[in-house]
Amino acid sequence: MIKVLKHLARIVFGLVFIFSGFVKGIDPLGSTYKFTDYFHAMGLDGLVWAAFPLGILLAFAEFAIGVAFLFNWRMRIFSWLGLLFMAFFTPLTLWVALKNPVTDCGCFGDALVISNWETFYKNLVFITLAIVVVLNRRWYAERVKTKAPMVLSLLTFVVYFGLVYYSYNHLPLIDFRPYKVGTNIPEAMSIPADAPQEEYENIFYYKNKNTGEVEKFTEENYPWQDTVNWAFDNMESNLIQEGYEPPIHDFRIETPDGENIIDFFIYDENYVFMLVAYDLFKTNTDQQAKINAMAGWASAQEYSFICLTSTLPDESQEFAEANQCNYEFFNCDEITLKTMIRSNPGLIAIKDGTIIGKWHYNDIPTPEEFMKEFGE
Repeated sequence: MIKVLKHLARIVFGLVFIFSGFVKGIDPLGSTYKFTDYFHAMGLDGLVWAAFPLGILLAFAEFAIGVAFLFNWRMRIFSWLGLLFMAFFTPLTLWVALKNPVTDCGCFGDALVISNWETFYKNLVFITLAIVVVLNRRWYAERVKTKAPMVLSLLTFVVYFGLVYYSYNHLPLIDFRPYKVGTNIPEAMSIPADAPQEEYENIFYYKNKNTGEVEKFTEENYPWQDTVNWAFDNMESNLIQEGYEPPIHDFRIETPDGENIIDFFIYDENYVFMLVAYDLFKTNTDQQAKINAMAGWASAQEYSFICLTSTLPDESQEFAEANQCNYEFFNCDEITLKTMIRSNPGLIAIKDGTIIGKWHYNDIPTPEEFMKEFGE
């Protein structure tokens, strides 16, 4: 039984680390955005440049440790690496839970979102598993009699790097975000009639006119009618139950005048093409000719082709003139745009409000390719 528990500690630790490293590895830009959020929250804006390499390194470190644990490879080394990893992140996640600088720690990317406190409790469990593995590291090493663990680990690393490279140069192999292909945007933005509502607890503070002391009351006993002895001082509302939040929220398509015209596009029965470029100063223009050709064809077919960006209207106009853009620019929140597609720019096609296709700028289709796949 003891042997089973020893192996179980190693395997469970390894599988979770593999999952965490994999889902972050195939979404390298998502990891970059999360590191950027942390740097801003900690006042370390000068380290934003390191967000991308750190995102790649962290994901691979988790994946490599997980693979080594799963295949029982070099446990005398990797057991200590696993414990050091947990020794660093466990107090960090406690700080995140207490201070709440970010609402989602991002430990499982977008594949599994858990609260900051849940993340800390999870880490308490896994630092315990890591300690168990470290204490038994020699015992694990003695079980290895062949080179199979090394061969399996190295082959897995090769496959992993291939998937990460593909996901960076195209789109994530698996899309865990709410704007994945097949999503109907109006449905994803709606709130069911029976959805849980936010609940608040109101605390009232009244000043006793006789003693001058301020006392705390609830909605059940606050002395609002006794104006002779009490005077209202203050009130605070505490959220005790979160309400339902639709998968897609805060999605607005705004004109330069600030008018939200999202309904015009998400209820269009024809094809609608949305070029997403969260920052035009950082957008890749290598495929601009293909984008312009696609926009020209869409316009000739009377399909909408627009660009969504967080860049200011005047700067968008300058970009349009410099790149001979033959489509309109509208404003959208930068975080929303980064969530929609991991490419700057990236192209999204919708029909009847449903996302039917998404393309990295390296994969912008020609009109012929698009119609071959989606034409009726």
